[in-house]
Amino acid sequence: MASVSSAVGNLLESLAAIGASLLNSAFAVIQAIVALIQELLGSILQLAQSLLAFAANLFQGVMGFVVANFFAVAVIGGLYYWYTSRQGSNRSRSRKRLA
Repeated sequence: MASVSSAVGNLLESLAAIGASLLNSAFAVIQAIVALIQELLGSILQLAQSLLAFAANLFQGVMGFVVANFFAVAVIGGLYYWYTSRQGSNRSRSRKRLA
Protein backbone atom coordinates (compact mmCIF):
# COMPACT_ATOMS: atom_id res chain seq x y z
CA MET A 1 0.00 0.00 0.00
CA ALA A 2 2.90 2.31 0.69
CA SER A 3 4.18 2.00 -2.86
CA VAL A 4 0.76 2.91 -4.32
CA SER A 5 0.38 5.97 -2.13
CA SER A 6 3.94 7.10 -2.86
CA ALA A 7 3.32 6.58 -6.60
CA VAL A 8 0.13 8.67 -6.40
CA GLY A 9 2.03 11.30 -4.40
CA ASN A 10 4.79 11.37 -7.00
CA LEU A 11 2.17 11.64 -9.77
CA LEU A 12 0.48 14.59 -8.07
CA GLU A 13 3.85 16.21 -7.42
CA SER A 14 4.79 15.79 -11.07
CA LEU A 15 1.45 17.21 -12.21
CA ALA A 16 1.95 20.22 -9.93
CA ALA A 17 5.45 20.73 -11.34
CA ILE A 18 4.08 20.56 -14.89
CA GLY A 19 1.38 23.11 -14.02
CA ALA A 20 3.96 25.43 -12.45
CA SER A 21 6.19 25.09 -15.52
CA LEU A 22 3.28 25.91 -17.83
CA LEU A 23 2.41 28.94 -15.73
CA ASN A 24 6.03 30.10 -15.76
CA SER A 25 6.11 29.64 -19.53
CA ALA A 26 2.96 31.73 -19.96
CA PHE A 27 4.46 34.50 -17.81
CA ALA A 28 7.67 34.35 -19.83
CA VAL A 29 5.73 34.73 -23.09
CA ILE A 30 3.79 37.70 -21.70
CA GLN A 31 7.04 39.27 -20.48
CA ALA A 32 8.61 38.77 -23.93
CA ILE A 33 5.62 40.43 -25.62
CA VAL A 34 5.80 43.39 -23.24
CA ALA A 35 9.55 43.71 -23.88
CA LEU A 36 8.95 43.58 -27.64
CA ILE A 37 6.34 46.34 -27.46
CA GLN A 38 8.64 48.43 -25.26
CA GLU A 39 11.54 48.06 -27.69
CA LEU A 40 9.29 48.78 -30.66
CA LEU A 41 7.97 51.99 -29.10
CA GLY A 42 11.50 53.03 -28.14
CA SER A 43 12.71 52.44 -31.69
CA ILE A 44 9.80 54.40 -33.17
CA LEU A 45 10.49 57.32 -30.84
CA GLN A 46 14.20 57.21 -31.69
CA LEU A 47 13.36 57.19 -35.42
CA ALA A 48 11.05 60.19 -35.00
CA GLN A 49 13.75 62.02 -33.06
CA SER A 50 16.31 61.27 -35.77
CA LEU A 51 13.94 62.45 -38.50
CA LEU A 52 13.25 65.69 -36.63
CA ALA A 53 16.96 66.28 -36.13
CA PHE A 54 17.55 65.60 -39.83
CA ALA A 55 14.81 68.05 -40.83
CA ALA A 56 16.17 70.68 -38.46
CA ASN A 57 19.66 70.31 -39.89
CA LEU A 58 18.35 70.30 -43.45
CA PHE A 59 16.30 73.46 -43.11
CA GLN A 60 19.03 75.63 -41.60
CA GLY A 61 20.47 78.57 -43.46
CA VAL A 62 19.36 80.27 -46.67
CA MET A 63 19.22 77.11 -48.76
CA GLY A 64 17.20 75.44 -46.05
CA PHE A 65 14.81 78.38 -46.06
CA VAL A 66 14.29 78.01 -49.81
CA VAL A 67 13.82 74.24 -49.54
CA ALA A 68 11.39 74.64 -46.62
CA ASN A 69 9.29 77.15 -48.56
CA PHE A 70 9.27 74.92 -51.65
CA PHE A 71 8.19 71.99 -49.50
CA ALA A 72 5.45 74.05 -47.85
CA VAL A 73 4.12 75.24 -51.23
CA ALA A 74 4.20 71.65 -52.55
CA VAL A 75 2.27 70.34 -49.52
CA ILE A 76 -0.32 73.12 -49.69
CA GLY A 77 -0.70 72.63 -53.45
CA GLY A 78 -1.11 68.88 -53.01
CA LEU A 79 -3.75 69.39 -50.33
CA TYR A 80 -5.58 71.88 -52.55
CA TYR A 81 -5.51 69.46 -55.48
CA TRP A 82 -6.77 66.63 -53.27
CA TYR A 83 -9.55 68.82 -51.83
CA THR A 84 -10.73 70.09 -55.21
CA SER A 85 -10.67 66.65 -56.81
CA ARG A 86 -12.62 65.28 -53.85
CA GLN A 87 -15.17 68.08 -54.10
CA GLY A 88 -15.57 67.43 -57.82
CA SER A 89 -16.27 63.75 -57.27
CA ASN A 90 -18.81 64.60 -54.56
CA ARG A 91 -20.60 67.02 -56.91
CA SER A 92 -20.80 64.46 -59.69
CA ARG A 93 -22.25 61.94 -57.25
CA SER A 94 -24.88 64.38 -56.02
CA ARG A 95 -25.86 65.28 -59.61
CA LYS A 96 -26.27 61.62 -60.47
CA ARG A 97 -28.57 61.16 -57.49
CA LEU A 98 -30.76 64.09 -58.50
CA ALA A 99 -31.11 63.00 -62.12
